[in-house]
Amino acid sequence: MTLPLRSLSTSGSEPPTPDSPDDVMGLVTRVQAGDVDAFEPLYRAHVDRIYALCLRMSGDPTTAQELTQDVFVRCWERIGSFRGDSRFGTWLHRVAVNVVLEHTRTRNRREARVEPTDDPDLLGGSTMERSDDTRMDLEQALGQLPPKARTVFILHDIEGYRHREIAEMTGSAPGTLRAQLHRARRLLMEALS
Repeated sequence: MTLPLRSLSTSGSEPPTPDSPDDVMGLVTRVQAGDVDAFEPLYRAHVDRIYALCLRMSGDPTTAQELTQDVFVRCWERIGSFRGDSRFGTWLHRVAVNVVLEHTRTRNRREARVEPTDDPDLLGGSTMERSDDTRMDLEQALGQLPPKARTVFILHDIEGYRHREIAEMTGSAPGTLRAQLHRARRLLMEALS
């Protein structure tokens, strides 16, 4: 099965989003059978939640948009493996977490090949200046966390995964994850105080 190249919602009317788990399973079954049009309501029902997750984990709106697209491409490619043991939204959420973690690992490997510099002016990107009278909101503070600490914090404290589940997803030891979670919480407390 290949992802359709036409844009979603090319028609003037938008298809309704599924209202119940039975509606979702009906759409999933149709997509698994090759019904391209059934994918759009699934997309519309879940895109905002998936984008929010990608934004929290990546800390960058542009990257989050790209990752959201990647999640739905992966969903299209792998929807045949969805067995219905859990809700579709739960399965899609796990796909999204895996796409973001894969992106992070790839980026980290790429950055490891770049030579470090002591001159911060040579580095691209913007850094956020913080004055004493500027209050950062939680999303900004999350964006300031080191990537591994941010990932563990989001997966554990926001998304509700257990240390064992996060360890399986990331390939890290549970003790390391606990240390990163503690560090993330401490840094967030400092940033938000």
